[in-house]
Amino acid sequence: MISKVLIANRGEIALRIIRACRELGIRSVAVYSDADARAPHVRAADEAVNIGPPPSSQSYLLGDAIIAAAKEYGADAIHPGYGFLSEREWFARAVRDAGLIWIGPPAEVIAAMGSKTAARTLAVEHGVPVVPGTTEALRDADAAREVARQYGYPVLLKAAAGGGGKGMRVVRNESELESSLDAARREAKNAFGDDAVYVEKYIEGPRHVEIQILADMHGNVLSLGERECSVQRRHQKMVEEAPSIAVSAELRKRMGETAVRAARAAGYVNAGTCEFLLDRDGEFYFLEMNTRLQVEHPVTELVTGIDLVQWQLRIASGEKLPFVQEGIVPRGWAIECRITSEDTANGFLPSTGHIDYLHLPSGPGVRWDGGIEVGSEVGLHYDPMLAKLIVWAPTRELAIERMHRALLELTIEGVETSRDFHLRLMEDEDFRSGAIEIQWLERKLPELIAVRPPADALRAAVIAAALFADRDRKRGVPSATSSQKKPDASTDRADGGWKHIARLEGLR
Repeated sequence: MISKVLIANRGEIALRIIRACRELGIRSVAVYSDADARAPHVRAADEAVNIGPPPSSQSYLLGDAIIAAAKEYGADAIHPGYGFLSEREWFARAVRDAGLIWIGPPAEVIAAMGSKTAARTLAVEHGVPVVPGTTEALRDADAAREVARQYGYPVLLKAAAGGGGKGMRVVRNESELESSLDAARREAKNAFGDDAVYVEKYIEGPRHVEIQILADMHGNVLSLGERECSVQRRHQKMVEEAPSIAVSAELRKRMGETAVRAARAAGYVNAGTCEFLLDRDGEFYFLEMNTRLQVEHPVTELVTGIDLVQWQLRIASGEKLPFVQEGIVPRGWAIECRITSEDTANGFLPSTGHIDYLHLPSGPGVRWDGGIEVGSEVGLHYDPMLAKLIVWAPTRELAIERMHRALLELTIEGVETSRDFHLRLMEDEDFRSGAIEIQWLERKLPELIAVRPPADALRAAVIAAALFADRDRKRGVPSATSSQKKPDASTDRADGGWKHIARLEGLR
């Protein structure tokens, strides 16, 4: 077993990995920038080392400095988390060349699957269905125009070297093509250092469904089922759930077998995710493979009972997977909301400041994967995600109600957050019925971010009224109606009036 892990990340994912290490008896080393000197993950680790100024280009993206810190502190492995250096082939190779264990797939697999065009080529060679399109980067606008005419508009331009919506453009007619290609290339170059772009047929109204896989060093590759990730804004996932309401047991089996085939073709080891588009007719198409742990991994953990982070560590230590494919069946339903420091009513602009007050939800089936605490500073140097709120329940309907309840309990003061946006989402009839696809949120967004009182504003008013009523009762102050009639048993209590209001408003 690995004895000490350096975690090349920050925030909630660093804490998640630290906790997994502790449960396995593995010591942990945190890295931090000047901006994160007082961050929770720094204190939670057994040891911590400063790696530079706040900008990630001067700290969390300095591979050489991270490897040097690992060697200095006696770590024998590096876990990259997600984001930052997690899918950089050169970093995985440098870790291995330094004599350290890389907790993730081999560098060669990252190289093969990290390029979307290379991944598409590999998928086609092994009978994995892909969205019709090119397997090579476009040479110029004329080549793009030729391909678009072949498949018909609309088409989708996509960066070959990355994801997250960067370098992606929908082109609906030929007049838009050249300018869209230029814009996609510029964005891809800025985001990934590579301006290669390819084109594929744009599928209207599909769902985004992905399959989690685990693979060990002994040739075992397993599908852990699907996640529904269709609630997206500008290609960024907002809510994830497992399983998917659109996936039957038979379809789950076919998609899982396809993901395993793709992983075997790549020589995959450790945790990874195959992403698919699922169309309205139940046909699915391979998009890409994420060669790392996903942000949404907790929903899979909750419905399978398998700790993905611990198994990343176990696999990297050479352990064999003890599970059989037939035994991996989703139980219940899990939903994850990404809690971000964004002003959702103002175009999702980033919000900065200090966390002045924090009250976390609790109770049955509620999980909080957070990287903040009271006093935490939220700046502009890093991704705006503060935490993930995850719930589990026996059914999807109950999971939605549980998430709604948990969001009502969550209070974060000091910065604007996406909490109220998620509350409205949980109340939306389309979402509750499962009538969603990847363009749904963009159409629904104006309604969901419309200015209106928070969902719990009335509840707060009712509670305040109860507190004032209780104060007046203790002071012997007569109520406004006491001279008109004698209170009956139901209203002779301080809470009688506010409970009546609560019932009228449908509150519990």
